[in-house]
Amino acid sequence: MRRNGHGAQAIRATREDRFFYLVVNIFVGIFTLIILIPLINIVASSFSSPNAVSSGKVLLWPVDLSLAGYEAVFENKLIGTAYLNTFFYTVAGTLINISMTMFAAYPLARRNVPFKGVFMFLFTFTMLFSGGTIPNYMLMIDLGLINSRWAMLLPGAISVYNMIIARTFIQSIPEELYEAASIDGCSDFRYFFTMVIPLSVTLLSVLTLYYAVGHWNAYFDAFLYLSDRNLYPLQIVLREILIANTINANEVVDDLTMSAKQGMADLIKYSLIIVSSLPVLVLYPFVKKYFLKGVMIGALKG
Repeated sequence: MRRNGHGAQAIRATREDRFFYLVVNIFVGIFTLIILIPLINIVASSFSSPNAVSSGKVLLWPVDLSLAGYEAVFENKLIGTAYLNTFFYTVAGTLINISMTMFAAYPLARRNVPFKGVFMFLFTFTMLFSGGTIPNYMLMIDLGLINSRWAMLLPGAISVYNMIIARTFIQSIPEELYEAASIDGCSDFRYFFTMVIPLSVTLLSVLTLYYAVGHWNAYFDAFLYLSDRNLYPLQIVLREILIANTINANEVVDDLTMSAKQGMADLIKYSLIIVSSLPVLVLYPFVKKYFLKGVMIGALKG
């Protein structure tokens, strides 16, 4: 009877678990649809005609298939240069970010580093207080970085928040590993590159995604510090395209013209979303498995 009782209890627990998973899957499915439907609508709208977009006929499938929005976007002569600039800013900036983050996190993760608490205070102080836009702009002028590529790379060379995440991860690496390596004559420099970096692949993948997305979407620094159009990143050029297609009511003489211009403006808006987001969406599947493992890094100290 006890065996049967335990068996019944196990069956009840299994049924409860199945019911719980069913409810969770239903909610996850609902939230997924809430997220996917607007995205699918944007993609469908970007491949539809201006009239279909302005009249609200597009839902989940293109209506009157058209590439007019993409043609209007890529007619801009700076779009190719802007793409190359953004790729450069993203790759170079991410390399700088990862290097600075790991070089700062490793010594702060070591137990025997003197004045470690003072350095951590100085780092965290910058998370709460900053000079502001005008002092930062004056500093960039004094450093001679205005209207140069370095203006997009150096001001955000390190994220203190990401550095703290990296420091917490490195602290979770057993200290015995360093002691064994030091007994064999391994220096800190060699230990960092041959032990810490290979063990931090998950961490590096997550930080790379964070930094790369930030650089790809960077807009404000370029808006402040760059005036040479050949240095513009993609986001600034897309902004110009969007402004150029904004409707000025004073220049429209009839409702038909206004409707056509509004439809084209809406179509370009959807096309710009796809053009600016597609590279990041393509990148994500390659780091997905590492991202899922490392997204909670730093939440708990190992």
